[in-house]
Amino acid sequence: MSFFYYELNGRLLASAVERPDLKVAAPRKGEHIFYLRDGDPATGRGSFRAAHPGQLAAPDGLTVLDASRLPNFPLDETLSDTLKAGKLTVVNCGKIGWEQMLEAPSFGKKRVNILAIGDVGATLMMGLKLLGGDVISRIGICDIAEKLTARWEFEMGQVALPWDYDAFPEVVVVQPEDLFDCDVLVFVASKGIPPVGSQVQDVRMAQFGANAALVCSYARKARLQGFKGLWAAVSDPVDPLAKTAYLDSNLDDEGNWDGLGFLPEQVQGYGLGVMNARAAYYAKKDERFASFLKEGRAFGPHGEGLWIADSPSDYHEELSRELTELAKTANMKMRDLGFKPYAAPALSSGALSLLLTLRGEWHYGSVFLDGVYMGCRNRYTPYGIETELIPSIPDPLYAHLQDAVNALKMII
Repeated sequence: MSFFYYELNGRLLASAVERPDLKVAAPRKGEHIFYLRDGDPATGRGSFRAAHPGQLAAPDGLTVLDASRLPNFPLDETLSDTLKAGKLTVVNCGKIGWEQMLEAPSFGKKRVNILAIGDVGATLMMGLKLLGGDVISRIGICDIAEKLTARWEFEMGQVALPWDYDAFPEVVVVQPEDLFDCDVLVFVASKGIPPVGSQVQDVRMAQFGANAALVCSYARKARLQGFKGLWAAVSDPVDPLAKTAYLDSNLDDEGNWDGLGFLPEQVQGYGLGVMNARAAYYAKKDERFASFLKEGRAFGPHGEGLWIADSPSDYHEELSRELTELAKTANMKMRDLGFKPYAAPALSSGALSLLLTLRGEWHYGSVFLDGVYMGCRNRYTPYGIETELIPSIPDPLYAHLQDAVNALKMII
């Protein structure tokens, strides 16, 4: 198969089809190459780091997670070498303003703002302050309750190592009009959390209506202010609210899609980290699940649709089903004890996963796949977001992942 090469703003581009509006260039080995493809402007991924030739031909669906299900797509020598070097970025030029995806990522410490400093937000903030000095320059806190932010600015200002007073990032109060003056916006705001002792079985989905309206309001503000950072969705239900933020940021004043808001990769849901940690908690207590601690994976949303695999390479359906149920219902066990289950989610899904994200390390989060935000192992790299590529996902496990995607599509 032959490919065409172009240059734009000093960047080397490649395409399987001719693009007469671009300047022709000669292929050059060793460079970062952007592979252009014509994808759907709304449901297609924006850009990502390719790990397999088949991801260039089938870039948007669940198959990007499974090498055995990807199509054969022969590359020329230049593209093949670039992919092997990890420097091949796939770009959806069906997106309005796709040229911005060619811009080099910024490095250095990031400014993180947290919206809402309740139980989850405050715990998440403490985790970021104590552990994030290497990647965070400043933590901004914003809440409609001014006494809350005043309290936490005061207390966090008194958390320090002796004689090393700049080891931890400073916590400052951020006014609502300055909320999007940051590199990462952590959305923890929530309405209508069912109280402990209520008979609500699906606590997460019970919050969707009220929280979706809240997300829409702030996503519109982010659009108007041209926010280019990462929107970290932490409020429940995490995965549908991540999609809500993406969709609503891309609507004009009449509610029509115009593609001028977030790119899909600007939004990530942070709910799967605690599900993985809960599975590990139970695996440590029962040797039947021991393989999970070395080979296990978590997939899907934070709640219904979650699936814990004891081992993708040596998969056991019934063991995985049992471990999935334990992880999925752990929050209800905490409620049965009379407490809100917020500390583990705030740290495992929130602070720890966000820090891994900022360090460019593998973590669990919901990324845009097949038109929904689907939880999987992923990382941000200088060449785009990369999802873990598993050599072969067994059919029963893959069916659970497809069921999760289908269920998420039914929500929004």
